Amino acid sequence: MTATADLRERRMRDIRPGRIIRWTILFIGGVLMVTPLLYMFSTSLKTPGQIYDLRLIPAAPTLANYVEVLSEGEFPRWFLNSSIVAIVVTVSNLFFDSLVGYTLAKFRFRGRRLIFIAILSTLMIPTEMLVIPWYLMSAQFGWLDSYWGIMFPGMTTAFGTFLMKQFFETVPDDFLEAARIDGMNEFTIWWKIAMPLVTPALSALAIFTFLGNWTAFFWPLIVTTSKELYTLPIGLTSFAVEQAIRWEMIMTGAALATIPTLLVFLALQRYIVRGVMLAGLKG
Repeated sequence: MTATADLRERRMRDIRPGRIIRWTILFIGGVLMVTPLLYMFSTSLKTPGQIYDLRLIPAAPTLANYVEVLSEGEFPRWFLNSSIVAIVVTVSNLFFDSLVGYTLAKFRFRGRRLIFIAILSTLMIPTEMLVIPWYLMSAQFGWLDSYWGIMFPGMTTAFGTFLMKQFFETVPDDFLEAARIDGMNEFTIWWKIAMPLVTPALSALAIFTFLGNWTAFFWPLIVTTSKELYTLPIGLTSFAVEQAIRWEMIMTGAALATIPTLLVFLALQRYIVRGVMLAGLKG
């Protein structure tokens, strides 16, 4: 009986006005952020006659819009293009950014700090100022209107290099020295020893890179001219113009474009949370 009373008293102490206000604000903010997403998926399940029905659950939900979008037009091709670009660039960033970050974090050589500062300085250059050099380079090498032309500016990034360097610096040097004593070469040490220890950073970098390239609009719009090479953001723009009065089709296309980003985030979010916890413990 005493234990029950103590538990009840402890719970009553936890119910404080400040905590209630914080949770209320977070709940309201969450609802405001999620409602447009839910409405988009809801509209994609509606018939043309139900478009202006504001209920989140349609009276007669249908998948006919998804069937029409996937079976007609060029949407599947745009989806494939975005998938190829986002996956290839993400894999490239995970490989090269982590390799450069490991080199800058664990090797001591002349000019190391200068190289790192030079890499970080590129973060201060607006993307709009780089478009003309990128375009001239693409034209010179024949990359215009090609997958490579879309992908090459993001194959490695200063942000990814910085992120990976900071995490590799937390890897104990004793682990690496033990691997060297066992006869491992540096590439094997990086791949089998260091990389598994920075999984949270790799996951965060994968999410940022994938989302950034999946939703990229400005550069793909400039470098592509044929409709067959459109990525989803560009394709959806032209699709919205063609389907200006069919909101259910526009929302269906947007919903299909959103699903991969949600899946990537849900698959990797636990690693990000783990990374935040580890960072807190190390601090």
